[in-house]
Order: sequence, then C-alpha cells, then structure tokens
Amino acid sequence: MSETGAKKKLFNFSLLRRIFYFAKPYRGKFYGSLILSVLLAVIAPIRPYLIQLTINDGIKGKAAHFLNVTGGFIIEVTIIQIVLLLIETICRFYFSFSTASLGQSVVKDLRITTYNKILHLNLGQFDKTPIGTLTTRTINDIESINDVFSDGLIPIIADLLSIVSVLTYMFYVSPELTLISLAPFPILIIATYFFKETVNKSFIQVRNAVAALNAFVQEHITGMSVVQAFAAEDKEFKKFNAINKDHRNANIKAIFAYSVFFPVVELVMAVSIGLLVWKAAHNAEFIKDADLKEQSAGIITSFIICLNLLFRPLRVIADKFNVLQMGMIASERVFKVLDNTDTASNNGTFSPATIKGKVEFDQVSFAYIDEQYVLKNISFTINPGETLAIVGHTGSGKTSIISLLNRLYHIQKGTIKIDDANIEAYSLDALRSHIGVVLQDVFLFSGSVLDNVTLRNPDIVKEDVIRAAKLIGIHDFIMQLPGNYDYNVMERGATLSLGQRQLLSFVRALLYNPSILILDEATSSVDTESENLIQHAIDTLITGRTSIVIAHRLSTIRKASKILVLDKGEIKEVGTHEELLAKQGFYYQLHRMQFEKKLKMA
Repeated sequence: MSETGAKKKLFNFSLLRRIFYFAKPYRGKFYGSLILSVLLAVIAPIRPYLIQLTINDGIKGKAAHFLNVTGGFIIEVTIIQIVLLLIETICRFYFSFSTASLGQSVVKDLRITTYNKILHLNLGQFDKTPIGTLTTRTINDIESINDVFSDGLIPIIADLLSIVSVLTYMFYVSPELTLISLAPFPILIIATYFFKETVNKSFIQVRNAVAALNAFVQEHITGMSVVQAFAAEDKEFKKFNAINKDHRNANIKAIFAYSVFFPVVELVMAVSIGLLVWKAAHNAEFIKDADLKEQSAGIITSFIICLNLLFRPLRVIADKFNVLQMGMIASERVFKVLDNTDTASNNGTFSPATIKGKVEFDQVSFAYIDEQYVLKNISFTINPGETLAIVGHTGSGKTSIISLLNRLYHIQKGTIKIDDANIEAYSLDALRSHIGVVLQDVFLFSGSVLDNVTLRNPDIVKEDVIRAAKLIGIHDFIMQLPGNYDYNVMERGATLSLGQRQLLSFVRALLYNPSILILDEATSSVDTESENLIQHAIDTLITGRTSIVIAHRLSTIRKASKILVLDKGEIKEVGTHEELLAKQGFYYQLHRMQFEKKLKMA
C-alpha cells in the first residue's frame, strides 16, 4: 500500500485492532495505563483550585486574622499540594513506564512473529525484495509501532482527558473568563493543522529515505569487494551522498516546522493570558463588593495555571498524532509482510526416520516469474545410492532442480517424489533433514568454526566435528587458527579463503549424515591441491547415498551413474560419460569446449 493510502487510514480501526491484538497478553498494563490517565485527568484541576483557595481565603484574608486564622490554613493547603504533587509524580512515572513497557513488549512479540514469517517465506520473495527493505520492516518499522503505545494513542487519550478536565473546571468557575482566554485558540488550531501536515509529510520522506539507506548500505557493504575491484568508490559514494541528503532534507523540514510551531504556541498562550488579565481587570472596575474583588485574584492565578495545563498537552498533541500516524503507516508495512501468503507450505505430515533416497522428477515445469519457465517437462529417476551429474551452460536450470528438491520454491507443473512419496507430503523439517547441500557460494555466519559447521545443533558434539574435519582434511588447518575450533570466522567467513569456506561446508554436510547429498559446484572454489584432499572424502560421502552433483570438474562427472544434460531448461541427453561421448551430441560438444580446454590449461 502506498504512503498516501496509509495516510488516509490514520483511524483505520481494523488496523488498530490488529496492533492491539499483540497487546492482549499485556492487558493488565494497558488497562492500568488507562486508569492512570483518568486519575491524572482528575488530579489536573485540583492544584489550580487549591491555589485559588490559598490566595482568596489565605493571602487575601483580613490582616487581623491572617497569622492566627489563615496561617494554619495555608500550611494545611501547602501540605495537601505537596502530597498531591507527589501522587501526580508517581502516577506520571507509572503511566510513562507502563505505556513504554507495553510498547516494548508488543514490539518484542511482533518482531518475533515478523522474523518467523520471514524465515518461512519462499526464496522467490527474497529474489524480489531487497534485504535492506526487510531489515527496515523488522527493525525500524516495528520500533515505530512502539510509539503507538508509548507516545501515541494512550498518551493522546490521557492528554485529551486532561484538557477536558481542566476546561470543565474553568467553565465551572467562570464561563466568561474561559471564553475570553480561549479566544486565540482558532489560531492555534490552524497552526496545529499546518504543523501536523508538514511534519507528517517530512516523516514519510524520512521513512522512505531510511529504507533506501538501509537497502543501499546493506547491498554495497556486502558487495564491497566488487566496488573496490572496479574502482567504483567515488561513484557509489555519490549515490550514497544523494540518498543521505534526501534523508537530511526531510529531517530539516520537520525541524523547521517544530521551530515555527512551538513559538506560535507560546505566543498564543501569552495572548490568552493577556486577554484573561485584561478581562479580569475590566470586570474588577465594576465590582463594588470588596470580597468579590478579593476573589478575582485567586481566579486569575488559577486560570493562568490552567492555561499552562492546557497548552502543555496541546503543544505536543499534534506531534503525538504524527507519531501515531507514522506508527500506523509502519504497522501497515509490517502487516503486509505478515499477510504474505507466498510461504513454504508445510502441510505435510510424513516424517520417516530414514529414507532410501530414490528421487523422481515427473514432467516438472517451473518458472520464477509468471509463465517464463526455466525448467520445462523435466523427468528423470535416481535410484537409491546412485549419483546423478547435471551439466549444462550457465542458466540452463541446474541449480533450479536442486532448489525444487528442497522445496525452496513451488513447482507449477508435475510432481517430485522421494521414495515414491510426493515431497509435498513430507513435513519440511523431515524432508530437509534427509538432504545435505553443499553450495558453490558458501555462506558462513559470524561466529566460531564449531558453530558454523554444527549450525548450533546441540546434538552434534565436538568429537564428531573433529572426526568429520579429519575426513575432509581440514583439521590441521583449523588447529593452526587462533582458538582452533573456537576461531571467529567473522561475517560471511571474511577471514577465510573461498576454498577454506568450501571445505568447511563439506564438514557441515558430513555431520548431518544425509540420505540424499547435493553438491552444487562444490569444488569450483577449491584449487587442485585442495581438490585432491577432499576427493577421497567426496567418494566416501557419496557411497551408499543418492547424490546429485552439479560440477564442471571432469573427475567428479566421470564417476556419476548417469549424466543429465540440460540446455535452456530442457533435457537434451541422459547417459553415462562414455555413452554420451560416443553419441557425439550435445554433451560431446560441451565436453570438448569446457573440459578439454581446462585439461590443456592444467
């Protein structure tokens, strides 16, 4: 939904209900905040009233009785005011704390729900949505929803109740003086409206700029090696500078609005007090009764205090409405993520303890976008323990096949079976627990070597990790690292070479002991010496397992039970290495162009 659309739905009660649904577990804090807001509203006019009594019945009392009669009265009223002030201070503390605590509790639950939703989105959503945008939704936008509770709806209710309470008292004491003192209010209402609209527009621009900054920084820091390799620092810096200027300009517009609005509020309040004093003085000229004249001093003083109590919330209520509106806009963005139905379906219940590893594709067609199929009528069968090698030019659909086997994407046509059962019948956890994947682009998380190869699985002990590392041939290298298995590989494994990361991914696959093994260009980043180290481990790993290998290495493909040749999403040939060479067809040409060239270079 557009920002304009979100703006029009400031009081979208269905959206508010969704936000407050997350407050249900904390209804005690919510109702407590409302009770405190009512209590604060009741307390608000009591102090002006007590000051009025003090001036009229004490300070303005007759001199002959002042010390003997009114002295005790003043002390009593002063004590009452101090107690009242302490009560109000305590109430305001608990009100601020409970609303902020409520907001943070909702933010915690909502962030967990949103992140859990993102975890289960289909990979296609990550292909279409910048990572920085999802980061903004999970962090910045959800944090704005906190303001709906701590600085938005509940504080607005409290301020409105306080305003109503003070106005009720003022009208009760003197309707005439109240109307006179409120005469400049139309000016304040007009100023508040323009302030609210100006700040709201700038806030929207700030949010858009923040999302753009997050997306840009996330993408370019991740791809910094490319930026530096092509000497594009200056060009990318100019792009960043432009986005950053948009963010600054949007904030300056808001700052300007605040700089104008607050002095206007002070000016209107000064005019209100001036009119109040003028009217009270004008009325006093025509009052003959001395007692009534003495009463006017207390009324004027209490009204001045009341005007301060009115203008204090009025000065910030427009800002709170903007905060509420931005929280609503942010919540709409977050709920758009939560309402995304493109998730990995997990309706299957089949959870076998073991599987044999038979894999069957039957007339499978798949497209990432609409009807633009990248796989067309793919059919093949791999029997348990067999190794299938998939070859083809870049973009032929090799990686798409293994992504579908893991149910990372939904197929549009056909069926995929494991052990003669449709993969949709398997629970996702059960399906993926039996499939081990070693990808070409190895992703390592910030953390220790041990954490990365076990993925923090408490069932995998360190002895198993060491045994697998020795089998792969990387144990000696790990032991040379500072802290060996506790060495921090940093984000994305930045402190390790491509080959070393690839070897760690082999250890990871070995530890999970899968029935089906997928190697996607798994040795492409490993030099010849490293390949020799892991070739025996690969042979050991694929023995007795169904294996799908996508590779350009001749040694790996030659050992496959069968080879599947793809071109533009279609199967061109199927057979063993020798059979396909003998045909002198598509595989033969591919072999001659790619493999023989590499052998000559070697």
